[in-house]
Order: sequence, then C-alpha cells, then structure tokens
Amino acid sequence: MRVLLYGSELSAATAAAALAWVGHQVQWLPHADAPWSALSQVDWLRSEPHLMTHLEQGLAEGTLQVIEQLKDAATPEVIWLGLSPSQRSEARALLENPLLADQQGIVLINNSTFPVGETERLHTLMGAQHSSVALPDTLEEGRAWDSFTRPTRRLLGCDDATGEQVTRELLRAFNRRSEVFQCMPRRAAELTKLAINGMLATRISYMNEIAGLADTLGVDVEHVRQGMGADSRIGFEYLYPGCGFGGPNFSRDLIRLADVQLQSGRYSALLEQVMDINEQKKETLFRKLWSHFSGEMAGKTVAIWGAAFKPGTARIDHAPVLTLLEALWAQGVKVQLHDPAAVPALHALVGEREDLRTFTHDPYQACEGADVLMLVTEWKTYWNPDWHRLGSLLNAKLVLDGRNIYDPEFVASCGLMYRGIGRRADPKTL
Repeated sequence: MRVLLYGSELSAATAAAALAWVGHQVQWLPHADAPWSALSQVDWLRSEPHLMTHLEQGLAEGTLQVIEQLKDAATPEVIWLGLSPSQRSEARALLENPLLADQQGIVLINNSTFPVGETERLHTLMGAQHSSVALPDTLEEGRAWDSFTRPTRRLLGCDDATGEQVTRELLRAFNRRSEVFQCMPRRAAELTKLAINGMLATRISYMNEIAGLADTLGVDVEHVRQGMGADSRIGFEYLYPGCGFGGPNFSRDLIRLADVQLQSGRYSALLEQVMDINEQKKETLFRKLWSHFSGEMAGKTVAIWGAAFKPGTARIDHAPVLTLLEALWAQGVKVQLHDPAAVPALHALVGEREDLRTFTHDPYQACEGADVLMLVTEWKTYWNPDWHRLGSLLNAKLVLDGRNIYDPEFVASCGLMYRGIGRRADPKTL
C-alpha cells in the first residue's frame, strides 16, 4: 500500500520502519519541529533496538522515502498520523490541504494520542468519501520495534468496514493471530488507551502509598507485595513500589485523561491523587537521605545510578531523577551520575554544572569519593554490583534503592546500610 506518514514521534519512526520493512511504499513527512536531519541524530531514536537499522534499510531499498513537504507526496491510500498531543492543528492543516481534496477513498489511521473524539473530527475535515480509524499508540519505549512487529494487542477504533479492512491488511504481517485486534468504536478506543494508563498509574501510586505505610510501621513491603500479587483478583503486574514513574507518553496520557474528565464536567479526585502521589514519590530518596544525615547535607557527594525514566531508553522526560537533582543541588550536594544512555539528554536539559559529574561507561566511577549511592533507574548493568567494592568506595556506606531491586539482607551482610522503598536492613553487629 502507498502510505503517507506524518509525524516525528517514536510511534511515527517505528511505523515508518516497520511498514517499509514488509513492502509497503512509505513516504514519511516528519514534523517541521523535528526534520529527519535532526531526528536521525537524537539519542532516544538511535538507542531504540533495531529501529535505526530498519529505517536505514528502508531508505536504501527505496520502500521508505523521507519527504520535506506535502507537495512531494504521491497520492496515498493511507494517511498515518503519529503526532504529539500539541500538534493537533498540524494534523488538521494536513487533512485540509488542497492536494488531498480531490482524492477518493483514503483511510486515515490516527496513531496519535489526541483528545477523545478527535479522530471523528479529523474525518469530518476529509469528507465522507474517506474512512478513518483510531489506532492508539501502545508502543513501549526501549522495545518499540518488538512491540510494533510482535504486538500482544492492538486497540482498533473503527465505525465502518472499509477502515477496519484496510487497517487489518496494512498490518497483516504483524498480526497473524486474529485476537490481537480489539475492535470497538473510535471514541471507545481513544478512551480505552487513556483508561489503561490511568489504571496502571493508579496501581503504582497505590503500591507506593502502601510502601510508605510499611516504612512507618517497620514492615518489609515485599511481603505485602507478594501477598497482594498472589490474590488472583489483583496479580503482580505494576505492583512494584519505587521512586516514581515518568516518560513522555505515560505522564501526558494521565494529564490527557484528567483533561477529558474536566471537559466533560467531571472532576477526578482519584487522578489528581495519583499524579500528586507520583510527584511526591520522586522525592522519596531525597527524604531518606535527609533523614540519614539529619538535614546536614551541604558538602556531601551522592552517586546516582540511572537518569533515564526507564531502562532501555535515552529519554528523561518527567523522569524522577530531575526532581531528585533539584532537591540535592538546593542543599549543596554534589552529584556523580552514571547512565549508559541518557547522559546527553541530561546535559541538554541542565547544561554543564560544577556540582554534576557524569559517566557513561564504568558505574563505579560515579561512586569514587561519594558518600551514598542512589539507584534511580534499574538498568540491568546495576543489578549485580560488587558490594564489597562499593563498601570500600562509599564513605557513609549507604545504599538507597529507588527500585527495590536488591536483597536488603544480602546488602547488609556485605557491610552496607540498605534503604529501599518500604524496605531496609542494617549490617549485623557481632
């Protein structure tokens, strides 16, 4: 099929690479804010496994063409939108362009996270001779290629048979199992995407609240988590306490869902609490550090492992580390930070600072001369450190585990103090 793909989001880049890979003729029009010359160099795109390889393959084989203007596009059978929520006006401008006005039978696939009902409004701009579907973005950053080419589910919002048929054919190479598609009306699909992320965020924030209570009561929250997860009505997914969630999609989907509530005349106290709890949890490690040093933190040096909002990505959008850094710097703390991918994004945001040293290769370099180690992002390279080496490097011999990935008793057996989220252990004295 001939596909015109518009946008510079990760979802747009992934769709461009994957659709071209299976033989569709894809013309990709990146958004003007991020043209291909700039987009091809950004770390978050280049760090996505397999993605740049397939983009370059499509460009070399000619199944993928990057264009700079709509007038350079051939007549498409499908228009695929992969835009950010703030780019709705550009989507409308594209669909109102006179170059598309005389075309017949185009299928619009809206893969953007726009307000509920926006796919219908965009369809109106195109005219009744065309079709439209809502195909909400469900990619996972850090494994975007795999989640697009081997999906476990796709939300497909459609109100006519043509749109559904064309979408199924377009994605047939990636959907050999019929149950992958969950078909429903367009508005239902748009709301379902937001509702899913709202539910996941609620589980995380609830578990973080329980972890705080466990801290106060002297209970190891891991026992509570296992007991809750074993209940078949609850399960273990997204039941891990931590120092807050971030990311461009997850965070803005919550805001979008709250906006939908307000615009419909309904105030959501629950969503407000979920977001408030998450922002408070981003300060959890700082509060534990403050308590340990009784507020005397000026001149201390803290090692931080992890800056990205999640493992496998170079992005720091809404990442917990940003809140943590601001709190530490405000108290005169020097930071030595290691992250295998997100250091360039961090420097792009905060610049070069005398109270920040960064490392990308050896995590132990960040610990040299530090008083404390904070684990913020659970990259696999951090899961099995040399504890005795860390004990010799950290002056205060304190480990603050923001993701609860370590065994408290084992860390304590190596002579370090462990403080997690609702978990703790101290070295045993003989």
